[in-house]
Amino acid sequence: MKLYHGSLDKDILMNREITDKNLYLLLPSKVSLFVQLYIKEHGGSIIDAIRQFYHSNTYKALEKENTKLWHYGSVALYEEFMDKK
Repeated sequence: MKLYHGSLDKDILMNREITDKNLYLLLPSKVSLFVQLYIKEHGGSIIDAIRQFYHSNTYKALEKENTKLWHYGSVALYEEFMDKK
């Protein structure tokens, strides 16, 4: 049995379509790049930047596949975050 990103879910192994079921695989890199931008612009700690993002409406929308925010790069996500703040 193959492991793919820690998942044994056969649908994730075979299906390359992004769904609510596998979107979580993309989120860590999105958060990491957002945090780098946030700290560069606002200073503060990594933990504070992560908390800001995880508690934002932008992150809540990013978690939902149908919003298509997962298509956004780090700059676009940062701008979305700032616009909704």
